[in-house]
Order: sequence, then structure tokens, then C-alpha cells
Amino acid sequence: MSEQAFQQAAQQTLDAIESGLERIVDSAGVDIDLERQGNVLTLTFEDDAQIVINSHSAAQEIWVAARSGGFHYRLRDAHWIDSRSGEELFAALSRLVSEQSGTAVRLSGSA
Repeated sequence: MSEQAFQQAAQQTLDAIESGLERIVDSAGVDIDLERQGNVLTLTFEDDAQIVINSHSAAQEIWVAARSGGFHYRLRDAHWIDSRSGEELFAALSRLVSEQSGTAVRLSGSA
């Protein structure tokens, strides 16, 4: 994949994550502070724990750092898939945010 294609796919994915989380915060009242600086999206929860999501151009991956560990997602067949577990990015983020916030949330890949 070209650098430009990766950047576009990663940007669209980060946009979808951010807008999905904003909807969850607004509609479900989940207490998450969102901060976006370029290709880094930081989620801060009530207990000050964080989940950090960023694109990594050199590896052409989206990286997620959470309490439970670090995860690397590569684009395969239009889905971001964890390089170790095979879990899809939005499913993983739904699980991680639910665990951290104490409220069941579901993120999807549509912005």
C-alpha cells in the first residue's frame, strides 16, 4: 500500500473512532475526554486511565495502547486486524472502552 493510501485509510479510521466515541459520550453519558492531536487520539476516563490510538506510518499500522496491553492493527480486506489475535479494531475498541468505562459500548467502522 502506498504511503498516501495508508494515510488516507488511517485518517478515515481515526475520524470514525472519534465521531463514534463522541456519539457515545453524548447519547450514553459515558465519561470519556477525547483529545486529538494529528494522528493521535487519546481517551481519558474518570479514573484518569487512558487509551491511546495512533497511526504508525512506517509500519502501516494503527496502534492501540490500553491497560491490558499494546495492540497493532494492519489493514486487511478493508478491516483493521490485530497482528497477534486477529481481532478487528472496532470490536477490540468496543471491548476496551466498555471495560475501562464500566458501560457497554459498541463502536462501528462507519463515521
